[in-house]
Amino acid sequence: MYGYHHGESCDSGVRGRHGGFGPHGFKYPFGIAGHLHGFAGGGRARRGDVRSAILRLLAEQPMHGYQIIQELSSRSGGAWNPSAGSIYPALQLLADEGLVTAEETAGKRVFSLTDAGKAAVAETADQAAPWEEAAQGDSGVGGLREAAGRLMPAIFQIGKAGSKEQVTAAIDVLNDARKKLYAILAEE
Repeated sequence: MYGYHHGESCDSGVRGRHGGFGPHGFKYPFGIAGHLHGFAGGGRARRGDVRSAILRLLAEQPMHGYQIIQELSSRSGGAWNPSAGSIYPALQLLADEGLVTAEETAGKRVFSLTDAGKAAVAETADQAAPWEEAAQGDSGVGGLREAAGRLMPAIFQIGKAGSKEQVTAAIDVLNDARKKLYAILAEE
Protein backbone atom coordinates (compact mmCIF):
# COMPACT_ATOMS: atom_id res chain seq x y z
CA MET A 1 0.00 0.00 0.00
CA TYR A 2 1.28 3.46 -0.84
CA GLY A 3 4.67 2.19 -1.96
CA TYR A 4 5.75 0.15 1.06
CA HIS A 5 8.16 -2.54 0.00
CA HIS A 6 8.85 -5.72 1.92
CA GLY A 7 12.10 -5.50 3.79
CA GLU A 8 11.97 -1.77 4.50
CA SER A 9 11.66 -0.69 8.06
CA CYS A 10 8.36 0.84 9.11
CA ASP A 11 9.73 4.36 9.26
CA SER A 12 11.65 4.33 5.99
CA GLY A 13 8.68 4.15 3.60
CA VAL A 14 9.89 5.75 0.40
CA ARG A 15 11.78 8.64 2.00
CA GLY A 16 15.17 7.52 0.82
CA ARG A 17 14.02 7.09 -2.76
CA HIS A 18 11.74 10.04 -3.42
CA GLY A 19 12.32 12.62 -0.70
CA GLY A 20 9.62 14.88 0.67
CA PHE A 21 6.85 16.54 -1.26
CA GLY A 22 4.64 19.52 -0.71
CA PRO A 23 5.55 22.78 0.96
CA HIS A 24 6.17 21.06 4.30
CA GLY A 25 8.41 18.24 3.04
CA PHE A 26 5.57 15.86 3.91
CA LYS A 27 6.43 12.19 3.69
CA TYR A 28 4.77 9.05 4.94
CA PRO A 29 2.87 10.16 8.01
CA PHE A 30 4.09 8.54 11.20
CA GLY A 31 5.66 5.59 9.34
CA ILE A 32 2.11 4.56 8.46
CA ALA A 33 3.09 2.59 5.37
CA GLY A 34 5.02 0.08 7.43
CA HIS A 35 2.48 -0.16 10.19
CA LEU A 36 -0.39 -0.85 7.80
CA HIS A 37 1.33 -3.22 5.39
CA GLY A 38 -0.20 -6.37 6.86
CA PHE A 39 -3.44 -4.68 7.83
CA ALA A 40 -4.26 -2.75 4.70
CA GLY A 41 -3.38 -5.42 2.20
CA GLY A 42 -6.40 -7.52 2.89
CA GLY A 43 -6.68 -10.99 4.21
CA ARG A 44 -4.61 -13.88 3.09
CA ALA A 45 -5.72 -17.43 2.59
CA ARG A 46 -3.85 -20.68 2.80
CA ARG A 47 -2.76 -22.12 -0.52
CA GLY A 48 -5.36 -24.89 -0.34
CA ASP A 49 -8.08 -22.30 0.23
CA VAL A 50 -7.16 -20.48 -2.99
CA ARG A 51 -7.31 -23.72 -4.91
CA SER A 52 -10.61 -24.76 -3.35
CA ALA A 53 -12.11 -21.29 -3.82
CA ILE A 54 -11.23 -21.22 -7.52
CA LEU A 55 -12.75 -24.64 -8.05
CA ARG A 56 -15.93 -23.69 -6.16
CA LEU A 57 -16.36 -20.49 -8.19
CA LEU A 58 -15.76 -22.22 -11.50
CA ALA A 59 -18.39 -24.82 -10.55
CA GLU A 60 -20.91 -21.98 -10.78
CA GLN A 61 -19.75 -20.58 -14.13
CA PRO A 62 -16.64 -20.12 -16.26
CA MET A 63 -14.62 -17.02 -15.29
CA HIS A 64 -11.44 -15.21 -16.15
CA GLY A 65 -8.83 -14.50 -13.48
CA TYR A 66 -9.92 -10.96 -12.70
CA GLN A 67 -13.52 -12.13 -12.19
CA ILE A 68 -12.27 -14.73 -9.71
CA ILE A 69 -10.35 -12.09 -7.76
CA GLN A 70 -13.39 -9.77 -7.68
CA GLU A 71 -15.78 -12.56 -6.66
CA LEU A 72 -13.58 -13.70 -3.78
CA SER A 73 -13.26 -10.15 -2.49
CA SER A 74 -16.99 -9.52 -2.85
CA ARG A 75 -18.13 -12.79 -1.31
CA SER A 76 -15.83 -12.40 1.67
CA GLY A 77 -17.06 -8.87 2.29
CA GLY A 78 -13.59 -7.51 1.52
CA ALA A 79 -11.93 -9.72 4.12
CA TRP A 80 -10.06 -11.65 1.43
CA ASN A 81 -8.49 -9.74 -1.44
CA PRO A 82 -6.40 -12.28 -3.32
CA SER A 83 -3.73 -10.93 -5.64
CA ALA A 84 -3.16 -11.90 -9.24
CA GLY A 85 0.10 -13.37 -7.95
CA SER A 86 -1.85 -15.99 -6.01
CA ILE A 87 -4.75 -16.59 -8.42
CA TYR A 88 -2.97 -17.02 -11.75
CA PRO A 89 -0.34 -19.50 -10.52
CA ALA A 90 -3.13 -21.49 -8.83
CA LEU A 91 -5.09 -21.51 -12.10
CA GLN A 92 -2.00 -22.77 -13.93
CA LEU A 93 -1.51 -25.50 -11.35
CA LEU A 94 -5.16 -26.54 -11.64
CA ALA A 95 -4.78 -26.66 -15.43
CA ASP A 96 -1.62 -28.76 -15.08
CA GLU A 97 -3.58 -31.14 -12.83
CA GLY A 98 -6.32 -31.41 -15.45
CA LEU A 99 -8.97 -29.82 -13.21
CA VAL A 100 -9.56 -26.69 -15.31
CA THR A 101 -9.23 -25.70 -18.94
CA ALA A 102 -8.73 -22.26 -20.43
CA GLU A 103 -10.25 -20.85 -23.60
CA GLU A 104 -9.65 -17.47 -25.23
CA THR A 105 -12.88 -15.47 -25.27
CA ALA A 106 -12.96 -11.80 -26.25
CA GLY A 107 -9.21 -11.53 -25.64
CA LYS A 108 -9.36 -13.07 -22.15
CA ARG A 109 -8.51 -16.52 -20.89
CA VAL A 110 -11.74 -17.90 -19.47
CA PHE A 111 -11.36 -20.90 -17.17
CA SER A 112 -13.87 -23.69 -16.69
CA LEU A 113 -13.92 -27.00 -14.86
CA THR A 114 -13.13 -30.32 -16.47
CA ASP A 115 -14.98 -33.45 -15.37
CA ALA A 116 -12.12 -34.14 -12.93
CA GLY A 117 -12.52 -30.58 -11.58
CA LYS A 118 -16.26 -31.12 -11.06
CA ALA A 119 -15.47 -34.31 -9.14
CA ALA A 120 -12.97 -32.43 -6.95
CA VAL A 121 -15.63 -29.81 -6.14
CA ALA A 122 -18.14 -32.53 -5.27
CA GLU A 123 -15.71 -33.86 -2.65
CA THR A 124 -15.83 -30.53 -0.77
CA ALA A 125 -19.53 -29.75 -1.24
CA ASP A 126 -20.28 -30.37 2.46
CA GLN A 127 -17.64 -27.85 3.62
CA ALA A 128 -18.02 -24.10 4.05
CA ALA A 129 -16.77 -22.11 1.09
CA PRO A 130 -13.31 -20.60 1.68
CA TRP A 131 -14.66 -17.05 1.22
CA GLU A 132 -17.22 -17.67 3.98
CA GLU A 133 -14.44 -18.70 6.35
CA ALA A 134 -12.45 -15.58 5.41
CA ALA A 135 -15.48 -13.35 6.05
CA GLN A 136 -16.12 -14.97 9.44
CA GLY A 137 -12.50 -14.48 10.46
CA ASP A 138 -12.57 -10.78 9.52
CA SER A 139 -14.33 -9.57 12.72
CA GLY A 140 -15.28 -6.30 11.03
CA VAL A 141 -11.70 -5.41 10.18
CA GLY A 142 -12.69 -4.97 6.52
CA GLY A 143 -14.65 -1.81 7.36
CA LEU A 144 -11.80 -0.49 9.49
CA ARG A 145 -9.36 -1.18 6.65
CA GLU A 146 -11.61 0.69 4.20
CA ALA A 147 -11.94 3.67 6.55
CA ALA A 148 -8.15 3.86 6.97
CA GLY A 149 -7.76 3.63 3.20
CA ARG A 150 -10.15 6.56 2.72
CA LEU A 151 -8.31 8.59 5.35
CA MET A 152 -4.86 8.29 3.81
CA PRO A 153 -5.50 10.34 0.64
CA ALA A 154 -6.86 13.21 2.77
CA ILE A 155 -3.73 13.14 4.94
CA PHE A 156 -1.48 13.13 1.89
CA GLN A 157 -3.44 15.97 0.26
CA ILE A 158 -3.12 18.18 3.33
CA GLY A 159 0.58 17.39 3.50
CA LYS A 160 1.02 18.23 -0.15
CA ALA A 161 -1.19 21.31 -0.58
CA GLY A 162 -2.21 22.49 2.89
CA SER A 163 -1.10 25.74 4.48
CA LYS A 164 0.90 25.69 7.70
CA GLU A 165 -2.33 26.33 9.66
CA GLN A 166 -4.15 23.51 7.85
CA VAL A 167 -1.32 21.09 8.53
CA THR A 168 -1.32 22.06 12.22
CA ALA A 169 -5.11 21.59 12.40
CA ALA A 170 -4.81 18.19 10.69
CA ILE A 171 -2.16 17.09 13.18
CA ASP A 172 -4.50 18.03 16.02
CA VAL A 173 -7.34 16.01 14.44
CA LEU A 174 -5.10 12.99 13.94
CA ASN A 175 -3.70 13.16 17.48
CA ASP A 176 -7.24 13.38 18.84
CA ALA A 177 -8.34 10.43 16.70
CA ARG A 178 -5.39 8.34 17.91
CA LYS A 179 -6.26 9.07 21.55
CA LYS A 180 -9.91 8.16 20.93
CA LEU A 181 -8.91 4.88 19.26
CA TYR A 182 -6.78 3.90 22.25
CA ALA A 183 -9.64 4.87 24.55
CA ILE A 184 -11.87 2.41 22.66
CA LEU A 185 -9.34 -0.35 23.35
CA ALA A 186 -9.26 0.60 27.02
CA GLU A 187 -13.05 0.17 27.37
CA GLU A 188 -14.29 -3.05 28.84
